Amino acid sequence: MKQLWNRLKSKLINYETISYLIFGVLTTLVDWISYGVMTRFWNMDYRIATAGSWVAAVLFAFVTNKLFVFRSHSLNPKQIWKEFVPFVTCRIATGLFTLVAMVVMVDGMGIRQDFICKVVVSGISLVLNYLLSKWFVFRQAS
Repeated sequence: MKQLWNRLKSKLINYETISYLIFGVLTTLVDWISYGVMTRFWNMDYRIATAGSWVAAVLFAFVTNKLFVFRSHSLNPKQIWKEFVPFVTCRIATGLFTLVAMVVMVDGMGIRQDFICKVVVSGISLVLNYLLSKWFVFRQAS
């Protein structure tokens, strides 16, 4: 049992997962701060702000995931494009999940604390984004 735990721990606690967690938190902060600015200061509807904050977070996440998490340092335009397209495609999938989940929780379930909904959805998206990036986007680099 101890050997199984040690093997599992070594798979879960390594440079990649720790750096993803750090940059995932930073990406989430980009998302939340831009969402807050858009809804609180610019008075945008939460749906539009969700989409706008998603764009800011995806651009930040691509650069940080590419360079620091999965250590893909190629600046060849073909390689960047080869990583960027599936990265954005995966993020579109989790972005749609985020938007639908926000609408379901705020409008469908009547939860008026939209930022609490944003926190819950962000946690789920963080895990999904890591798995999709590892399995489909940066699999050659990691």
